[in-house]
Amino acid sequence: MVNNTIKFLIKKEDVGKRLDVMLSEKINNLTRSNLKKVIESHNVKVNKLIISSPSKKLKFNDEVLLNKTKNQYKEIKPANLKLNIVFEDKDVLVLNKPAGMVVHPGAGNYKKTLVNALIYKYKNKLSDINGDLRPGIVHRIDKDTSGLLVVAKNNNAHSKLGEQFSNHSIKRKYIALVWGVVRPLNGKIQTLISRNKRNRQLMSVSEINGKKAITNYITQKIFDIKNIPKISLLECVLETGRTHQIRVHFSYKGNPLLGDKQYGKKNLKFKKINKDFEKNLNFLNRQALHAKSLGFIHPTKNKFMIFNSPLPLEFKKLLNLLNKLASWKFLIKY
Repeated sequence: MVNNTIKFLIKKEDVGKRLDVMLSEKINNLTRSNLKKVIESHNVKVNKLIISSPSKKLKFNDEVLLNKTKNQYKEIKPANLKLNIVFEDKDVLVLNKPAGMVVHPGAGNYKKTLVNALIYKYKNKLSDINGDLRPGIVHRIDKDTSGLLVVAKNNNAHSKLGEQFSNHSIKRKYIALVWGVVRPLNGKIQTLISRNKRNRQLMSVSEINGKKAITNYITQKIFDIKNIPKISLLECVLETGRTHQIRVHFSYKGNPLLGDKQYGKKNLKFKKINKDFEKNLNFLNRQALHAKSLGFIHPTKNKFMIFNSPLPLEFKKLLNLLNKLASWKFLIKY
């Protein structure tokens, strides 16, 4: 392990300031939201005492120590995995993550994650704001969700992208297939989301605790086909990016995503089912959720950029089958 410690002695001009505010003014390559996470992770001491509150008010001559504990890259084994890169320059790369790939190492997943692939290709040429276990990782999408991610190649890019995620100016659209018809057809789901009390690996809507989560959605098509339960095609626009947000929100609405093994319908059994549909549903083998578009202001060019991703084969096949069975004259073009 290698310890990098940054030390500050509080002078008169910083007296009374919040801890996170002072640090954000002193450290140029970390945003206030990034530093808040550092503080809450118990990596900051004031007068040799660990402080976990970003709002801690500072006094004259307080000694502030910020610890960046770094794991060596060799602790994450590089993996020669294919990366579908959509865009790349010296600051960022945008890539298509396939369903089935975990974004970063965690419990039970240490070898074939996106981070293992990034370490293989870029070694240490990625931002380290989120530590060496998550190099370059600015945001995540679920293991069994496919689609677009932006990765930061340096701390300045990471900091500026992180700020856009914090103020919800990032533009993200998802395509989803859900069971049933969502009411109203178009709308906004706004709730609190917190850890599920019975299963800490899952999230749930809460009346009193949790983080605010907002999902806007538009019903694009309703499939009402003989021997197939009603299914809706939705376009979702995120205002926030909470863990499992879209999946939790539509499960809460009573319209879980097709193929969702955690929040979806359990032990699906049909009295009578279209065999082609059943075959394609089994072939899907993931939740029917795809991060279709991603837009952000480039961290150095200061230019808004937007990227789009086609649906992966298994998703597109199911959607085109539904379209065909519904007797429409055109195929879905996603």
